[in-house]
Amino acid sequence: MRAGVLTVSDAVARGTREDGGGPAVRTALGELCGAEIAASAVLPDEPEEIQILLRRWCAEKLDLVVVTGGTGVSPRDRTPEAVRAILDIEVPGLAERMRAETGAAFPAAYLSRAVAGVRGSTLILALPGSPRGAVDCLKAVAGLIPHALSVVRGEAIHPAHPPAAGG
Repeated sequence: MRAGVLTVSDAVARGTREDGGGPAVRTALGELCGAEIAASAVLPDEPEEIQILLRRWCAEKLDLVVVTGGTGVSPRDRTPEAVRAILDIEVPGLAERMRAETGAAFPAAYLSRAVAGVRGSTLILALPGSPRGAVDCLKAVAGLIPHALSVVRGEAIHPAHPPAAGG
């Protein structure tokens, strides 16, 4: 699985804060999913810049793109809107699972506006910017990622829909 990790943060992009979320996500993707990190970047909270990069990575046929940051409720947090605008299919169940799993121990997790969806054959996850929040959200859905990618590529039949008898 080839993955890209995008950190969205004005402060990190300016160089006034160290990126904690991106490195944590890269490590977790390797450990949880066996992913090869094929691309990595930092951008400010600017929807157009986010969309340009995500479109490029999807065109490059990355399997998975994880965005960390910009999913809160502050005025500059516009990652969910930027991601949704380029998706072919939104997969709300993944974001719901992230909030449910992380909200049990950290109620503020329900303020996260995490988003999940598909563009072309790329699964995109937009996670919180905090290293712990991002990794916990990734852990919540890591077991679903391989199957989701197989379904997106047309390689797997959904388990609720077995092949018809005789076919």
